[in-house]
Amino acid sequence: MPKAAETFDVVVVGAGAAGMMCAIEAGKRGRRVLVVDHARAAGEKIRISGGGRCNFTNQRTRPEAFLSQNPRFAISALSRYTPADFIALLARYQVAWHEKTLGQLFCDGSAKQIVDLLLTEMQGAGVALRLGQTIESVEKSPDGFALSVAGEAVQCASLVLATGGKSIPKMGATGFAYDIARQFGLAVMETRPALVPLTLEPAQLARLSPLSGVSVDARVRCGKASFDEAMLFTHRGLSGPAILQISSYWREGQEIEIDMAPGQDVFALLRAAKAENGRQSHQTALSALLPRRLAQLVVETAAVDGPIAGATDQALRTVGQAVNAWRIKPAGSEGYRTAEVTLGGVDTAALDQRTLAAKSVPGLYVVGEAVDVTGWLGGYNFQWAWASGWSAGQVA
Repeated sequence: MPKAAETFDVVVVGAGAAGMMCAIEAGKRGRRVLVVDHARAAGEKIRISGGGRCNFTNQRTRPEAFLSQNPRFAISALSRYTPADFIALLARYQVAWHEKTLGQLFCDGSAKQIVDLLLTEMQGAGVALRLGQTIESVEKSPDGFALSVAGEAVQCASLVLATGGKSIPKMGATGFAYDIARQFGLAVMETRPALVPLTLEPAQLARLSPLSGVSVDARVRCGKASFDEAMLFTHRGLSGPAILQISSYWREGQEIEIDMAPGQDVFALLRAAKAENGRQSHQTALSALLPRRLAQLVVETAAVDGPIAGATDQALRTVGQAVNAWRIKPAGSEGYRTAEVTLGGVDTAALDQRTLAAKSVPGLYVVGEAVDVTGWLGGYNFQWAWASGWSAGQVA
């Protein structure tokens, strides 16, 4: 006789931020919950995030900080489980935190504290956790779903897809949630790497190679999107928070515009420098605003030479434009290998915004990064994970 299927009320696929939060909430309601993940450890993306300190939320969380085909979809979950709610959870476990910048909250200690408290919460809610196990198949059954988990039959009434997106494949990221969603007829919006460094053409790289490692505060624009944060020149192209932010809006073939002295009119400052001390070189005058190596490259590119006293207004304008409105067309991005998140995912039109339930498949839920909701850099994506997981956990 074949072995009888093990039965659970809820099976959550994925032991990440959204999956664990959902499992905790469902378990608190007395549901018999199983969390399955093919990774050997739970919450690995939490553990490595924020340089090991986990940028676990953002106090400025608001709908405008999320990209989606339906920008209003995230409002319900985000308003029902807020940054203050997660901070209260940390307080219960005496996890100390600090605000770094722009509302970004980090652990004072290790990100492992957050993983540990989530595991403790799951244990307290009676959640079963199976790591290093693969789900070979998922089928609809009269009572919910029939799964094959590491060769064993498992039956559940509710199935929650919380496996994230394709970003950071070295950690085992796959498109599993998208595959299962499509299997059950849910549309998946086009996916692409987001919050990712941008690469440059070989000729551009060769010219900018002396700047590798140089960082500058910048305002980076693409279309209507604009971010004021640090930018870093790398041996592959451009990185740093401002570039990662704009990468979610940039598409191949588009230019980005970079102001490397935001809030400063470089042309006016160079004219003033010329009047005060015309004997100084363009590079010396520009070095008061920019790192020396960057100032040198700007001057060389603008092809201005000699003391600033001999410069025409047109020449100074050229230099100013090169700093305040540098336009460059990236060749591409570094891809999923270094992307922090995946843009796109399961179409929000297929899901209930309050519960994250699939409208056409009773008992199926999709949460976290697998959904077509992508936050800005700075803790927004973790807040979406907590909020969407919490919302599904109230009903799954």
